[in-house]
Amino acid sequence: MILVFGSINIDLVARVASITRPGETVLSLGYETLFGGKGANQAIAAARVSLPHRVAIASCVGDDAFGRSARDNLIRNGVVADLVADSTEPTGCAFITVDECGENAITVASGANATLTEVLVRNIEADAATTAVFQMEVPFPASLNVARRVRAAGGRVIWNFAPAPSAFLARDLSDLVTETNIFVVNEHEAIAAAALLGRKTDDFEDAGAFLSRSGCICVVTAGARGAIAFHPDGHSETVQAKMIRPVDTTGAGDTFVGILASGLDEALPFSTALERACHGASLSCLAHGAQAGMPTREQLGTTGAG
Repeated sequence: MILVFGSINIDLVARVASITRPGETVLSLGYETLFGGKGANQAIAAARVSLPHRVAIASCVGDDAFGRSARDNLIRNGVVADLVADSTEPTGCAFITVDECGENAITVASGANATLTEVLVRNIEADAATTAVFQMEVPFPASLNVARRVRAAGGRVIWNFAPAPSAFLARDLSDLVTETNIFVVNEHEAIAAAALLGRKTDDFEDAGAFLSRSGCICVVTAGARGAIAFHPDGHSETVQAKMIRPVDTTGAGDTFVGILASGLDEALPFSTALERACHGASLSCLAHGAQAGMPTREQLGTTGAG
């Protein structure tokens, strides 16, 4: 069973010629309203490639139209949404600009996500078959408490250190990696996390190797170059990304995390799960929006992934 403890947002997306710089105004012809939030994205990515009823999400939404539509969207995509609670705060929103090359810039208004606590999962019995997935868009203390419960029960913890907080204490990051089996970061997040723990480097591979010495597998995603997994015993493995012409990279990292969790939940060898996740993340860049391009189990299986 996969339990995603994380955020749900509505994404407001504008297409632009170039991403706005400080002090600059860039015009767009319009915008789209899409479903997002790193927690919801990762849950949907996992559910689309998993067996039925294997993925649940614990999250908070507002008692508003955005919240109701977001919950319905999770259910349509095969995510068990019984642990999605109503909050007195409005549903979270993300404001996204996407340029002509498919790169993006994102601002998130947390809203209901900031009210998520571990109380939502107090009746969930974690065990060795539980894979729990976390990100950084909901309160860290609540996530850490749930991670500790899962680890104490013998389950697996996957933690995506994104978006990397601008102000985060070294002792909190140390606690995080201590309770994590698989730590997923991009190149910039790897360097930032290593620096916070005392390793100053501009080399993301050096940062990833350093982070793995804490006892977790550190997976560094590197966009078009694929992903590298650094293991605590010192060895690493690299998976190449599928060569594509990206339409929109929004949600690629979340697709990677969700599909990786699904593969491990199905007891695939780690290298196979990693390759499958990398391939799925590439496929997700072929459509607009965080969730639209996330592949199904059939699509992933018929395109040579794992």
